Amino acid sequence: MPDQDTLPTPAEVTGGRPLPEAVGRHRATIDAVLARRDRRLLVVAGPCSVHDPEAALDYARRLADAAERYADDLVVVLRAYLEKPRTVAGWTGLLPDPTLDGKGDIATGIRRGRSFLLDAAATGLPLAYEFVDPVLAHYVADLVSWGAVGARTVASQPHRHLASWLPMPIGMKNCVSGRLDTAVQAIQAAGLPHTFPGVAADGRLTTLHSAGNPAAHLVLRGGVAPNYDAASVAAALSALRAAGLPPRVVVDAAHGNSGKDHNRQPAVIADLAAQIAGGANAVAGVMIESYLSDGNQPLAGEPRPELSVTDPCLGWRRTVPLLEQLALATRRRG
Repeated sequence: MPDQDTLPTPAEVTGGRPLPEAVGRHRATIDAVLARRDRRLLVVAGPCSVHDPEAALDYARRLADAAERYADDLVVVLRAYLEKPRTVAGWTGLLPDPTLDGKGDIATGIRRGRSFLLDAAATGLPLAYEFVDPVLAHYVADLVSWGAVGARTVASQPHRHLASWLPMPIGMKNCVSGRLDTAVQAIQAAGLPHTFPGVAADGRLTTLHSAGNPAAHLVLRGGVAPNYDAASVAAALSALRAAGLPPRVVVDAAHGNSGKDHNRQPAVIADLAAQIAGGANAVAGVMIESYLSDGNQPLAGEPRPELSVTDPCLGWRRTVPLLEQLALATRRRG
């Protein structure tokens, strides 16, 4: 058995299968949508966290078919999250714990996770990813077209530095409490150049120099109270303007905006669709936690592959009408 405490270098992992040529194009398209040069709506949809790559690929293929149907109005991105942030403890995702049992075989997780991302990219979909551990970012970032810094890490200086270096648009989520100022400051910080330690392709620690990420933006994910309504969106846009930042937001229909109840996501989407149809041009994107089956399951025994083991998700049959609803709203916005 190889020493599983020794991780492969990024070069060893990324030097196998060729990188999909579409990644750069996807990044440019998403940037254009966020900047409102492209009238379409960004929709990031997929499971809370991938625990079964084969089932997640089944979902990705279905989403790719839907994305093609609604391509005139939506830019659909697969939520391909392989790390799961935790407030205290719990399963931390496929990359750090691929066997779902706490053994922490990270080397296997890196290879298995990257293989999934390559297979998912082969569907033609852009990939979304939340960067939880800055070290692990070097193994997957070249495949990601939209990234996120989560509510629990948005105040972290290493994550802000990482976002300033990453070559794709990065969404900064508001804090778990719902406060916006930390996320607004994170956007400002990510837009600046930084010098910080990182991991080179050969695995050595190195000094990274970032130019700043002009495509960092705000994600409204709710908090103690939801913040997807028109008044909350307007308040967020005012905060961005006051900070000298572009007034644009992506709104997460799950998490604090749904009270972590997947059954409430359709009502959140309906409200956002009404705002968009009414001309809310600054709402550049929407996020949906969606998977093959409704709900979630405890992580015990042999988990069902089609059902989330983390946050509850909307099933596929309930997701498709939401995509149609958002496409119609975007068409009406013009």
